[in-house]
Amino acid sequence: MAEVSNKQVKLRDYVVSGSPKESDMVVTSTTTKLKLPEGSKGVLVKNLYLSCDPYMRGRMSKSHDISYVEPLKPDSPIAGYGVARVLESGDPNFKEGDLIWGITGWEEYSIINEIHTLFKIHDTDVPLSYYTGILDFIPPFLPSLQPNKGLNLSLYLFTLTPLPSLQPNKFVGMPGITAYVGFYEICSPKKGEYVFISAALGAVGQLVGQFAKLSGCYVVGSAGSSEKVDLLKNKFGFDDAFNYKEEPDLDAALKRYFPEGIDIYFENVGGKMLDAVLQNVREHARISVCGMISQYNLEQPEGVQNLMNLVWKRVRMEGFLVFEHYPLYPKFLEFVLPHIKEGKIVYAEDVVEGLESAPAALIGIFSGRNIGKQVVVVSHE
Repeated sequence: MAEVSNKQVKLRDYVVSGSPKESDMVVTSTTTKLKLPEGSKGVLVKNLYLSCDPYMRGRMSKSHDISYVEPLKPDSPIAGYGVARVLESGDPNFKEGDLIWGITGWEEYSIINEIHTLFKIHDTDVPLSYYTGILDFIPPFLPSLQPNKGLNLSLYLFTLTPLPSLQPNKFVGMPGITAYVGFYEICSPKKGEYVFISAALGAVGQLVGQFAKLSGCYVVGSAGSSEKVDLLKNKFGFDDAFNYKEEPDLDAALKRYFPEGIDIYFENVGGKMLDAVLQNVREHARISVCGMISQYNLEQPEGVQNLMNLVWKRVRMEGFLVFEHYPLYPKFLEFVLPHIKEGKIVYAEDVVEGLESAPAALIGIFSGRNIGKQVVVVSHE
């Protein structure tokens, strides 16, 4: 059988400290036969969409201590979530032509042997940009889920990411249920409360803001550009938003936007922003700690000065990992699906074309270059 070119994005070597750079990855090309090895039980796929997520920074370091996900392997294609089409299958659950979602390689073609990380996407007779069967998967622990139509394929990389396995190191990159758990289960919002979201135009933050508005809350978000601020207010329905880069005094900024104080803070940033929030919380406020992207690349994390306000104001601050809350997945779907179909929940996607654009796209999410969920298009077929 003739060989074909297979472009790949590999991790050059582990990132010891500081911010990752595009040069920490290398775009290369090899050749491969579009044929499974004899006796293989895996699947050969053509990759179509790849997801760039903040958790991948931890995977670029050798230490297991700084990430809840196992490290990537140097000189091997980067692995992450993606959408692909099956070219050949050694597993009876998949056949040639199937669209699948799961863990795949940052390359044009991949052989995937961990079949438990994959889910079949049904209703393939529609354009991939408007996939109509976004929920056509029935994980073993959610047997009651039924196919649903009318949803965009790109939501597989965004709102309705399925659960690939009941192993902690597989639970990453699921913004929809992360937003749901962090806001509703951790913060227990009440109508009329004051909600602040940092990194509010990120994959999780933009959903939290919309959930808060649906709950009747007053919502303000912070972002890193005027364009993002405009989107938060005009597309996502935030009551207000500000560019944190233009605020020399974050404490003063929060007092301006929340003269009565903050009831709920959805934490995505950490550092100085968290410190400022602690100066502006109301009594019995709740802080849901989803991430701290400002700290991921620091050799010495920033300290927080105002923790005693947790005591004075009787504030509850709680971190979470979404895999511990997956029994809530049916409840999440019941809540979110009608809102998506009715257009009450929207999303922003930042799409780049080609594997050669993937390193810059991944690095860009750590400096806020992306506007919305970062997706790489490998092929339009």
